[in-house]
Amino acid sequence: MLENKIAVVTGAARGIGQAIAFDLASKNADVVLCDIKAEWLEETAEGVRKLGRKAYCFELDVTNTEAVQNVFSDIATATGRIDILVNNAGITRDGLLMRMSEEDWDAVLTVNLKGTFACTKAVSRTMMKQRSGSIVNIASVIGIMGNAGQANYAASKGGVIAFTKSVAKELSSRNIRVNAVAPGFISSKMTDALSEEVRAKMLDVIPLARFGKPEDVASVVSFLAGDQSGYITGEVINISGGMVM
Repeated sequence: MLENKIAVVTGAARGIGQAIAFDLASKNADVVLCDIKAEWLEETAEGVRKLGRKAYCFELDVTNTEAVQNVFSDIATATGRIDILVNNAGITRDGLLMRMSEEDWDAVLTVNLKGTFACTKAVSRTMMKQRSGSIVNIASVIGIMGNAGQANYAASKGGVIAFTKSVAKELSSRNIRVNAVAPGFISSKMTDALSEEVRAKMLDVIPLARFGKPEDVASVVSFLAGDQSGYITGEVINISGGMVM
């Protein structure tokens, strides 16, 4: 489905990013793995290679726009082209608004929103020359419905959604598609550590009555990255078990 395409995944060291890298590789893409520490990528790279695909590892701080430009230039030189970009790098710094520091606000907006801007801008020149490409941004249902204690995260992911739609309109004439996925509650070390009471309350708002898996997100990302979704752009797909309808 993605035979010999080159896919770049930010935040690829673990969790959803790692699952996305594996799913893209399973569909025959070669994968460029990026994270803030290159050594974190060894496990993901090994998994991609076990699937029979090439893995390239790059240390990348998505908040440093100059570094982002340089890394994407190096990626294009190393691989010859970039067909897919998955903007997955993200952080949380949760807290009620009245207690939230300016530092925590800025950190989340800078990584989640500015990072998406920087990587998309950096890859757009290569994709425009190719006259083809697919960009998939990892948003969140929190960016649609909000959540107490996550004003910074909600603002950043809501911004990613608006950014997705605007850039999709800008790049469509060059056959570059831009879409987003909005995961809900996805199983992770964080959710595994929650008490049964808290987990039960979370499950109460999910019609499918279960947490999602990173693989649930990854399969949709691969669909949006490939030619099977060739007539889809500017869309946001909720992967939330029905939390947002």
